[in-house]
Amino acid sequence: MNDIPPMALFRFSVLGSLVSRAKLERGELKTILQDLAARDYNIPGSCNCRLGEKTIEAWYYAWRRDGIEGLTPKPRSDRGQSKLAPEIQTAIITAKRENPRRSIRGIRRLLESRGTVAKDELSRSTIHRLLQAQGLSRIQGSASEPEEHRAYVAEYAGDIWYGDVMHGPKVPMGGGQRKAYLVSLMDDASRLIVHSAFCPGETALDIEAVLKQAVLKRGLPVKLVIDNGPAYRAKTLQAVCARLGIHLVYCRPYAPEGKGKLERWHRTFRDQFLSELDTSRLHDLSDLNARLWAWLDQVYHRAPHSGLDGRTPLQRYQQDLPRLRTLGALATRIDE
Repeated sequence: MNDIPPMALFRFSVLGSLVSRAKLERGELKTILQDLAARDYNIPGSCNCRLGEKTIEAWYYAWRRDGIEGLTPKPRSDRGQSKLAPEIQTAIITAKRENPRRSIRGIRRLLESRGTVAKDELSRSTIHRLLQAQGLSRIQGSASEPEEHRAYVAEYAGDIWYGDVMHGPKVPMGGGQRKAYLVSLMDDASRLIVHSAFCPGETALDIEAVLKQAVLKRGLPVKLVIDNGPAYRAKTLQAVCARLGIHLVYCRPYAPEGKGKLERWHRTFRDQFLSELDTSRLHDLSDLNARLWAWLDQVYHRAPHSGLDGRTPLQRYQQDLPRLRTLGALATRIDE
């Protein structure tokens, strides 16, 4: 398997159960393709996260015809060559090296504002290919440790939780104004926010506190997927998960597989909650969290969700209540 190109393995993973089906019922292929095309993917060497039905269908027939060889990309005749003028290549590379965290969109905006290129002259894929050829693309994984690849939606609530931190507003803390950090855990199948809280930092203690509240309220997940940062790597967090029987999985840097739903929720949260928040009226962190929890319970969890066939996150979560793992006797082990 080590000799199979990563893109071929990715295409194979997208096809999923299709590769093991000897026969499909009439119309079944189209339904499956529509479902696969509606998902988000971490596509190797690409900034996109969606695939077209025709693309997946072509891979399916290539697999049926030639097996894994049919999924191996054919080399381009102009591979390694760039159609960009040398001075534009230099400008792109310099912009990236000046700020390694600068996005492709940010590089394009910068070059346009400087007059280096005309508006919309550069495509994102062109910039990405150049950065990748120079070893400057940040959409690259480490082969040193296993990765959690995900191309599906969890079947049941409680199967997978995703955790992430978002920078929040400044609030009165410790006699001054300090930034608050929103630590959130989302259930994959239902999009329910099992717990979320604004914290004074994004340390392991802050993350553990949110996790403990989540399991007390919502039971135990089978798997918890979080970022690969130092705070998340804390031994104390790993110990909590081990005591509670939670499988802790780390995403690779810059490519958080499967967390697209949580990131989209962050956008919704900014648009619907933060944009309406009058920070001048906040008394302290507790006041901010009280408003957050009221919004979650009364608005977000009760609003029909397009990704849930019109059901609300709370309705979808409650559908699987009989299957959820309760904390039970393990409650005594949370703070060991």
